Amino acid sequence: MTKHIVVVGSLNMDLVVRTARYPLPGETIIGSDFNTFPGGKGSNQAVAAARLGGRVKMIGRVGADVYGDTLLQTVTRSGVDTSFIRRDAQAATGIALITVDTSGQNTIVVAQGANARLTPEDVSAAEEAFNGASVLLIQLESPLPSVARAIELARKHGAQVVLNPAPAQVVEAAFLSGVDYLIPNQNELASLTGIPSVPEAVSVLRSWGVQRAIVTLGGEGVLLVDADQEVHLPAHRVQVVDTTAAGDAFVGAFTVALNEGLPIRPAAAWANAAGALAVTRAGAQPSLPTRAELDLFLRKIINKGGE
Repeated sequence: MTKHIVVVGSLNMDLVVRTARYPLPGETIIGSDFNTFPGGKGSNQAVAAARLGGRVKMIGRVGADVYGDTLLQTVTRSGVDTSFIRRDAQAATGIALITVDTSGQNTIVVAQGANARLTPEDVSAAEEAFNGASVLLIQLESPLPSVARAIELARKHGAQVVLNPAPAQVVEAAFLSGVDYLIPNQNELASLTGIPSVPEAVSVLRSWGVQRAIVTLGGEGVLLVDADQEVHLPAHRVQVVDTTAAGDAFVGAFTVALNEGLPIRPAAAWANAAGALAVTRAGAQPSLPTRAELDLFLRKIINKGGE
């Protein structure tokens, strides 16, 4: 039987407004549609993996409030084991304020709430979740000491570590040494290394001992970097509706493929298709494809002569 995936990360409720353009500083503009969607990078990636057939256990925190109720219900319905998600009576559930423009691009401000109170002790108390896991999937919306503790437990239990370093921030090179697969986008790569040029930043990662990186480039596709090669995978041409959670779809899909034993290139190609499919729909978790939807999308690509 395929082993399971552990996700340590955030759960947020996304408050989304669509607008023709972003306001200037001090300016008020009139938006259009408003919606609430379950989100949070950890939750999104857990749901993405579960919908694609992965067995997923999640560790995190939500508030003892209505948003917390909704998030737990949604994640559970998607097939994620929520036994290790704690309810926090002292903090509200995290929220994300998201503005989406007419091109589908977004800006996001996160209020972490209960996510910021996930402690290394919480992660240690959930060590049972690591028993039999093959992959740990982490992001940076949770406190770094808690993420570091998760890496320690993954190493103890023989699980590979996938890090999506989002939101972008500076971390020590030693922190990255415990990561098997680093999946940043261009902005996150620049924040990690302090270098805006992707080729130069990749060289810095190599000097830090990062052996495998998958850099997502939006409409430019994906750059795969491992010990002896760099490979570019072009983006799929789709109608962009909303880019929210496209990266989460990619990361979740890559983790499932890794869990199923695929090498880095076919795993990234599969994930590339999942990310493309996600941008064709609005919202974070509502946009994440099922395995059947992704398989159908790939069959259409193959029938059109694509990769």
